Amino acid sequence: MRHYYTADAIRAAEAPLLASLPDGVLMRRAAYGLATAIAAELRARTGVLAGRHVCAVVGSGDNGGDALWAATLLRRRGAAATAVLLNPERTHAKALAAFRTAGGRVVPAVPQSADLVIDGVVGISGKGPLREAAAGVFAAVETAGIPVVAVDIPSGIDVQTGAITGPAVRADVTVTFGGLKPVHALADCGRVELVDIGLDLPASELLGFDAADVKSRWPVPGVDDDKYTQGVTGIMAGSATYPGAAILCAGAAVAATSGMKRYAGSAAAEVVSHWPEVVAAPNPHAAGRVQAWVVGPGLGTDEKAFGALTFALGTALPVVVDADALTLLAAQPELVAGRTAPTVLTPHAGEFARLAGGPPGEDRVAATRRLADAFGATVLLKGNVTVIADPSGSVYLNPAGGSWAATAGSGDVLSGVIGALLASGLPPVEAAAAAAFVHARAANASAADPGPTPVPTSASRILAHIRQTIAEL
Repeated sequence: MRHYYTADAIRAAEAPLLASLPDGVLMRRAAYGLATAIAAELRARTGVLAGRHVCAVVGSGDNGGDALWAATLLRRRGAAATAVLLNPERTHAKALAAFRTAGGRVVPAVPQSADLVIDGVVGISGKGPLREAAAGVFAAVETAGIPVVAVDIPSGIDVQTGAITGPAVRADVTVTFGGLKPVHALADCGRVELVDIGLDLPASELLGFDAADVKSRWPVPGVDDDKYTQGVTGIMAGSATYPGAAILCAGAAVAATSGMKRYAGSAAAEVVSHWPEVVAAPNPHAAGRVQAWVVGPGLGTDEKAFGALTFALGTALPVVVDADALTLLAAQPELVAGRTAPTVLTPHAGEFARLAGGPPGEDRVAATRRLADAFGATVLLKGNVTVIADPSGSVYLNPAGGSWAATAGSGDVLSGVIGALLASGLPPVEAAAAAAFVHARAANASAADPGPTPVPTSASRILAHIRQTIAEL
């Protein structure tokens, strides 16, 4: 499980160590981890460390000190080391003295000969975009194509929201200390490496699944299970205009778990022709036993669709509300008021704006939390980084690592997977987070098939990779 910590939480955990350790020990501990990561990166890129040229771009805070100490250690290992001081009067004095003693040189600009640049401009206390001088330095670095290793966070990116409102560093690698920060999931930080510096951090409410977490939660039939005990997923999706939505949603539920699937709607013939294992009924009243409902993809917003939504929300069963059903719910949010059974809302940004009365804005985590509280529901905000918030306060982040899932019908696949996991008995926030994890991986895999160069994909191709992705877990 990945835990993400605010800047305040990191500082609070650092405080007892700073009070108990000799001055500078914690910084040099961080710098050692940073230097080790940089050395490994240089060896991976060039095959050697000795003789390579590292340039630190140094700000006035502790991150500048980390960068200078790391450059000092690399210099002692045989690398050439230079430093650009953005604020010479406020540079960390002890780190700068050690750097110069080791043979490091202060230069006015990043040399074109540099093999790697260390971003030590600002740390987790920094706010706003890069200032003019730093922006100019890193614009030249990017033009020259020199790889960048960021200290703690790429400077210019908001640590809490991942927002980029102006010039910012584009890092190939980010080395962070003690604990992950929200920016490491919410923004492109390159490859993120976490260095243990001995912080005693509590569990966080801002979380992220890794593969082992998803594997441990994914339903696997027990020796005494049958098609009913593994979860019966009911699907109300599709219409004469959009039968494909029903096919995709039902197919994803079929692929996700071995439990039974029931379809209730006007696209029954199309669904059964694609997925003969699905049991079809003309309407939800005739569907029989169901343990969770998925309602909305391709359903339309007419009276029949409204009836399907009210039926599902009127049951004591978990319900996934997606697509057209979200539009209906936005007009009548009281439909979920007082529900005691789990409800999962899965909006993209436009649907979110209809539900919340405005777009999520830069702080997508806070916005998703507010919507979850307002509806008393689990909310999954789609995007390159999916944000899942639970009314209890837990938030899961799922970075997709690409935007291959941004294709028509992809959300129908996701809602089908969530529905199947809910029917199997997973808690709603875990069902949504696990489904988002598998969905993103399936999207990336579909773009890499036949590979290795990514190619355009589609919802049907994503669906075709769901089972493979689960198997790889």
